[in-house]
Amino acid sequence: MRAAPLSGYAVFAAMLTAAGLPIYIHAPKFYVDQYGVSLAALGSVLFGLRLLDVVQDPALGWLSERLHRWRSLAVLAAVALLVASMAALFAVVPPVAPLLWFALSLTGLFTAFSFLTITFYAQGVSRAGRMGPGGHVRLAAWRETGGLLGVSVAAVAPTVLMTVTAAPFAAFALGFGGLAAVAALAMWRDWSLPAAPETTGWREVLADAVARRLLLLALINATPVAVTSTLFLFFVESRLGLPGWEGPLLVLFFLSAAASAPGWGRAARRFGEKPALLAGMGLSILAFGFATLLGTGDGLAFAAICVASGAALGADMTLLPAIFAGRMARIAPNAGQAFGLWSFVSKFTLALAAVAVLPLLQAAGFEPGETASPERALVLLSLLYAALPCVLKLVALALLAATPLNRETIG
Repeated sequence: MRAAPLSGYAVFAAMLTAAGLPIYIHAPKFYVDQYGVSLAALGSVLFGLRLLDVVQDPALGWLSERLHRWRSLAVLAAVALLVASMAALFAVVPPVAPLLWFALSLTGLFTAFSFLTITFYAQGVSRAGRMGPGGHVRLAAWRETGGLLGVSVAAVAPTVLMTVTAAPFAAFALGFGGLAAVAALAMWRDWSLPAAPETTGWREVLADAVARRLLLLALINATPVAVTSTLFLFFVESRLGLPGWEGPLLVLFFLSAAASAPGWGRAARRFGEKPALLAGMGLSILAFGFATLLGTGDGLAFAAICVASGAALGADMTLLPAIFAGRMARIAPNAGQAFGLWSFVSKFTLALAAVAVLPLLQAAGFEPGETASPERALVLLSLLYAALPCVLKLVALALLAATPLNRETIG
């Protein structure tokens, strides 16, 4: 059977990312404004669901591998659950207590999202293996560009829809359903391609020295992004004193990442994946090093940093998964459980960042949205947002430099 075009991977990735980070941005505010649910209650539910989401990823990787013979039907069912959960969250008046409905809707959404993400990346291993040398990087460039465009559009879509409809979130859910239908059709031929029949458990993946090193690298390298994501809104509002700039700066960051992804793919094909990724890490360190110097009113300087750090994120998102996929093509061709571990590592960093940095800020006297936070709290905010990621990136860069990666180890 003829494979789907690589643009199908971009569309499917856009659909997935639209159901990821934007939900954390939009859903709590929607339930506060629409149903009067308290932020504290919503925060507790989100924390519990994040723990469930992290724990279930290895199990969903196992399930994805076991369903490889029926992958088309499994993906179709998961897409249907994702669309139904999105509609329940934003377009249906809760038939039970709003907080309970919020929890039930997000449980379905997060479970479908995780299963689809793991299966999607595992399928990419099989597809890239048919594309010859450099196939994993070429596929990753399409996939991550589409994903970054998807998260950029979804982050601002409800705000734009407010200008044309009285029910912007219901319209967002309807539009998402249409995008999901297009994405499912765009990838349909690839789900039907033969998959590797053998399964490789996470123990076998962890027994491989290169795979262990890559998972550790993913953990350390993703932690700076988790830290900056956790503190971004606070930094813009309180340290830079620019409330209202958060949305445009966030979109600028993601669009820069999306625009850079094809360029990082070309650099990897010309110079190799490892040198290109080292360059991306260096750019990230440079960008956040300058961010430590910013203060009140430095919006334009921070916009330039968003462009540079977004471009560095494009390298991380394009090259590191491609390197891991290349290794999995050699040791775990089915790759479901392998990407279950990968997803677990990525999500664990978000929980780790929130637990580590937010209590430190609170102990220093930081008050979100207040102008009366003591100077020591604002200095700590700058150090956590900018200096800490630099240190972590330096550790990741050193680990990558010491990791043997070549055509024999990653394909």
